[in-house]
Amino acid sequence: MKAIAYRQSLPTDDPQSLLDIDLPEPTPGPLDLLVEVRAISVNPVDTKIRRNVQPENGEPKVLGWDVAGVVKAVGAEVDLFQVGDEVFYAGAIDRPGANSELHVVDQRVVGHRPRSLDFAQSAALPLTAITAWELLFERLGIAEGPTSKGQSLLIVGAAGGVGSILTQLARQLTGLTVIGSASRPETQAWVRELGAHHVIDHRRPLHEELQRIGVGSVTHVASLTHTDQHLEQIVEALAPQGKLALIDDPATLDVSKLKRKSLSLHWELMYTRSLFQTPDMIEQHRLLERVAELVDSGVLRTTLAERFGRIDAANLRRAHALLESGTAKGKIVLEGF
Repeated sequence: MKAIAYRQSLPTDDPQSLLDIDLPEPTPGPLDLLVEVRAISVNPVDTKIRRNVQPENGEPKVLGWDVAGVVKAVGAEVDLFQVGDEVFYAGAIDRPGANSELHVVDQRVVGHRPRSLDFAQSAALPLTAITAWELLFERLGIAEGPTSKGQSLLIVGAAGGVGSILTQLARQLTGLTVIGSASRPETQAWVRELGAHHVIDHRRPLHEELQRIGVGSVTHVASLTHTDQHLEQIVEALAPQGKLALIDDPATLDVSKLKRKSLSLHWELMYTRSLFQTPDMIEQHRLLERVAELVDSGVLRTTLAERFGRIDAANLRRAHALLESGTAKGKIVLEGF
């Protein structure tokens, strides 16, 4: 089967950084689906692994953890799906990625894709939807419905992939006042379009920007990028006993700054359930089924922003380069081989 992989960690301007190769077709295990990949989305995790993780034993490493496709075969113990089902998922980071014609994935982290979207629009959603959902409802402990009215959420980096879906979830499913940060006119317009009550510029001091819009402090912060650079401003912006959740990988993080206000810190990694095969791993299946329902009912929209053409090494290198530039908004999707 066709696949895109890398053999050594190289910058994206090097033609060897991602390669078109052929691999044997994978075989599904008892709880696995064998999926014919129709579309993929590219995420920062792809670029981080390509830059920092050398393939083992000289074997090519396949990236890609956002998929929409069709079930081609099922394992002996599969009971949630059947051959021919159209699905979407983000997979597991400790298994081969999905930048390939066929991909094997555990059924417990897969959902039936939204019927109102095409494959590319569906592929834009899984990783960011799972991350945003878990961050909002599980890590920060926000309840669905109006009970959070009077509380507020500042999303630092709201125009990116996770921010684009988190903004929608918070606005559509909770009573929170949603404040998104973005630095350019086009990304600020995107965040407003997704439903943020207010948009501020994270190139300026966050606390000053909040004061500019008449907000003295916020009860919750979702920091999605450059947390180490924004930490002091986040602490200043948070109300006493507020909550901070993050998804990025700061080189250092001085958590002692949180003590004076009794702030709590929460880290979100959507791969925790699959990495540790947690007893509640199937929650990601249920979550994706709910997201599909919300999309099909018009509550949520896809965050696809750019279609980069077919799935091949050249187009993936372009996608990685755009993500690494820090100027992407929404999701980048490739479709077909």
